[in-house]
Amino acid sequence: MKFTLQLLVLLVGLGKVGLGTTRAQQVTVATDGSGSFRTIQAALNSLPNAAAKPRTVYIKNGTYREKVLIDGKSNIILKGQSEKGVVLTLALAREAWHCDPASGKDDWGVATLNLRNSPDITLENLTVVNSYGFDAPAADVTIPCPAEPGGQKIISKTSHQMALRTFPGTTRLIARRCTFRALGGDTVSPWDSEAGMYYFKDCTMEGGVDFYCPRGWAYAENCRFVCHSKSAAIWHDGSGSKDSKTVLKNCTFTGDDGYKLGRFHREAQFYLVGCKFDKNLADADIYHATSGPGAQLWGRRVYYADCHRAGGDYAWHKDNLASAEGAPKAKQITAAWAFDGRWNPLTGKTAAPAAAAAQDSIAEKMLVYQRSVGGWPKAVGEVKVNYDKPLPAALRAATLADKSRNDATIDNEATTREINYLVEAFQRTNNPAYRQAAERGVRYLLKMQQRSGGFPQFYPDSSGYRGQITYNDDAMVRALRLLRDVAEQRNGFVSLDFSLVAPAKAAIARGIQCILKTQYVQRGTLTAWCAQHDRRTFEPVKARAFELASLSGMETVNIVRFLMSVREPSPEIRRSVEAAVKWLDQVKIVDYDVQLVADASQPTGRDRVILPKEGSVIWARFYDLDTNQPIYVGRDGQKHAQLSEIENERRAGYGYAGDWPAKLLAKEYPAWVKRVSEPAKK
Repeated sequence: MKFTLQLLVLLVGLGKVGLGTTRAQQVTVATDGSGSFRTIQAALNSLPNAAAKPRTVYIKNGTYREKVLIDGKSNIILKGQSEKGVVLTLALAREAWHCDPASGKDDWGVATLNLRNSPDITLENLTVVNSYGFDAPAADVTIPCPAEPGGQKIISKTSHQMALRTFPGTTRLIARRCTFRALGGDTVSPWDSEAGMYYFKDCTMEGGVDFYCPRGWAYAENCRFVCHSKSAAIWHDGSGSKDSKTVLKNCTFTGDDGYKLGRFHREAQFYLVGCKFDKNLADADIYHATSGPGAQLWGRRVYYADCHRAGGDYAWHKDNLASAEGAPKAKQITAAWAFDGRWNPLTGKTAAPAAAAAQDSIAEKMLVYQRSVGGWPKAVGEVKVNYDKPLPAALRAATLADKSRNDATIDNEATTREINYLVEAFQRTNNPAYRQAAERGVRYLLKMQQRSGGFPQFYPDSSGYRGQITYNDDAMVRALRLLRDVAEQRNGFVSLDFSLVAPAKAAIARGIQCILKTQYVQRGTLTAWCAQHDRRTFEPVKARAFELASLSGMETVNIVRFLMSVREPSPEIRRSVEAAVKWLDQVKIVDYDVQLVADASQPTGRDRVILPKEGSVIWARFYDLDTNQPIYVGRDGQKHAQLSEIENERRAGYGYAGDWPAKLLAKEYPAWVKRVSEPAKK
């Protein structure tokens, strides 16, 4: 009878919420079956996505061994019966999650408690544990990892282990009387550098390096921090806005002997007020981690007031609030102050940001055309995407409604062009929408990369030749160059999410290995590359009818340039470059030139011809795989020895010959040889 009444109350509550009532709602979770649900996830799944008043999931004491995901829900309170009595636990290393093909190569699901697109969430009286480091049988464990070279990865007991991980769209998060525990890094990872606002009160946080690492705005009050790393306890990313900050007020720090207080990889702003450190704290101020770009835009911003260490203070944490912008007094540093008046977690009052972000007309169109998967099309149907043209309201609406269209590609500079422009637009306007779109684009590139390390022409459409490794028109090389900018934080990419750096580096390493594996071996000799290669066998393959499997005198050039740009080339890379350059020199066509001429007798009114010209050197776009002889192929798919033998439409409309390697052979390769040889002389 008791269960029946509870079920009736639940159904009535759900019905009223569905009808738009503002009545509060509560469901109960208990492992012994005395509640409405036995698992937290089942209780959450029962709730509508949104309601005018908070819905409470009341969790009775017990150990809940489950992964919890809150996705697209708002106004929810997860309330435990007692902080120590309610334990949500899972054992999962972040690196192991990324090795799982089901992970999608991102962090969604990496933590014990995961939240995205879910504003106004409150956590009370909970213990959330990622127990991987505590449970791991050895210091290092080797696991299968198809995404890694060699198919394996070593996981450490102190690797990244997230108890709480939030994604963009989860803002105004409150945690009261909660414990978050892990042995490794990133235990508490609320990450939304543009809009994230996070409030922690009377909480305990434990872990390894950067175990408390908010992005955006964060305020921790009366919290206890327990550090098991000598690198850093706390971390902040404030790159999304000059005003974002992390405030720690009346907090205590303990840890293993020699632990450091904190660090930052990017723009950051720390305020520590009334904090207490135990005697194990190292004599080291919050520092810039050299693996990141540091504070390049707004300078170092680390402030202290009334902070003391057991056994004696260090000079670096003396009071310096007067040097902060606005010179706030310690008593002024409250939660409402920390969130710049946009949110007061004590009253629930919210306010919109003071001013709308600046806009760029071309970037705004790029936002419209970005597909759900993160990439961009080069054309919609037969109509080429042109950002210079006006975007009427009807076309804008139709394009937005078509975001799930399966036409995202890296062909013809699509996707890489948009990412580069949006990064530059963000630098000019500080509009977070442009940065977020660029980050989604980078994640698209990372997701589309195949296990082989190659990049297909389209993703996720893999029909026909679209799924093959594509060097055609430098598609894969452009993707790798962009990812290198991400990895090295160059050309404005310093503003993107720093968590993209490590996967970008790994993607480049896999891409280089793919390039080396696809270089064609002709009778035992390394030569060049084809425009497309099979994604499984690495052999040259056909694309369109006039693009047969053949060696390329054009695509090979920028592949070689990319390999030459590697700062410390391996012997394999050197051997690859030298062989390709030797092949390009062997197949050059001397004393001939290619010209596009007007010719009224031709169907297109023009023609492309190859004519004798003393001293001129050109190369064919395609060479036979066996003979190294130039081949010219029309829409009939047949090889011809002369350009004049194929149809005029192809001759005039496609580049079958050019001087693409000339600068590489004359200047760039000799300079590279000199550069890579110099260290050997020292």
